[in-house]
Amino acid sequence: MVRALLAVFAAASAAVAQPAYEILIKGGHVIDPKNNFDAVADVAVAGGKIARVAKNIPPESARQTIDATGLYVTPGLIDIHAHMWNRPGADPPGRNLSVHPDDYSFRTGVTTMVEPGTAGWQDFADVRARVVNRARTRVLVMVNILRSGMGTGRENDPAEMDPEGAARIAKANPDVIVGFKTAHYEPADWHAVDNLVKAGNLADLPVMVDFGRVSGDKSIQKLLLEKLRPGDIYTHCYSGLRGELVDGKLNPVMVAARKRGIFFDLGHGGGSFFWNIAIPLAEQGFWPDSISTDMHHGSINAGMKDMLNVLSKMLLLGRPLPELIRMTTSNPAAQIRRPRLGNLDTGAEADVALLKLEQGQFGFIDSAGARSDGTRRLVCELTLRAGRVAWDLNGRAGAHWKSFDYGRRSRPR
Repeated sequence: MVRALLAVFAAASAAVAQPAYEILIKGGHVIDPKNNFDAVADVAVAGGKIARVAKNIPPESARQTIDATGLYVTPGLIDIHAHMWNRPGADPPGRNLSVHPDDYSFRTGVTTMVEPGTAGWQDFADVRARVVNRARTRVLVMVNILRSGMGTGRENDPAEMDPEGAARIAKANPDVIVGFKTAHYEPADWHAVDNLVKAGNLADLPVMVDFGRVSGDKSIQKLLLEKLRPGDIYTHCYSGLRGELVDGKLNPVMVAARKRGIFFDLGHGGGSFFWNIAIPLAEQGFWPDSISTDMHHGSINAGMKDMLNVLSKMLLLGRPLPELIRMTTSNPAAQIRRPRLGNLDTGAEADVALLKLEQGQFGFIDSAGARSDGTRRLVCELTLRAGRVAWDLNGRAGAHWKSFDYGRRSRPR
């Protein structure tokens, strides 16, 4: 009996001594727009989840403490427009311009990316197998309204559009598919948009439109005020290619569309962000609802570069940092109907970014190669994905080599 009591006492003592949290991010400026939290505080992580956000959480309550003094601590960023799938055996290979998500996500604080219609429903199984299932980044998908997706030379063929097939694959994969997309449709008619919206209605999901260039009856006014539904997404809103800015003035159609519930996405890309469009629109108070990269081989090696470079451009335009975090966390989460993402709710998956705001002299290039100069630039110091360190620029989560236990090191992945 005594031994049994001693064993119970020992177990209880061990439980008391065990730290409550695995990781404690301490002393950073936490910005969590969904919860209207904007203050210096600590973030505790346990079991891959957010366990607590509060001031002065004791360091001894965690196995590991990461000093975030002088940094901004935010939910993991969400990029809802990033091309990540390449068609096997594409001819010519140059059509394969997508990049692997893990190569560009974590180093910029991004933990969730949405593949925006590079593939149609016929290739979704390959997208799931080779991108979604293999990436450490959380990858979600918008299915192209074309059966075969982008880069096949059939973008302008209405016979390739299959709203029923797209809706069917979406209903079968609700954990991954968050909407539908059309892009690069050139004819002056509404086949692409009408079939896209039909798929959205069939599956009860939002759609994203890359509208190309306006022509004839194919106008931005009719698209935004008649064709799209509240909750649908208009991407490339700072391109100026579709009449977003008219004679230097904000097209009132944009304001009217926002009032009826249309979302506007930045979608920087290789040809959709120009200073002579972005600056007047910003000065007149028109800002995107979400900021995305339109990541592909061309854009990452040109003016876009990465998510934090785009956010730094928006700082230059005058948008406060908390609003930029909103545009890359809770706003896009709402647009793709994933409210569990983009926040630091207790119990949410611990996707966290630690960002540093550098001061200096920096040049930022638009899609035409024109430069604008700024004095602030965002850099990602550390990223957690599901409670595990996925990026650590300066070894903030690492022990010094003199005290590091090399006998317990894990194999490189």
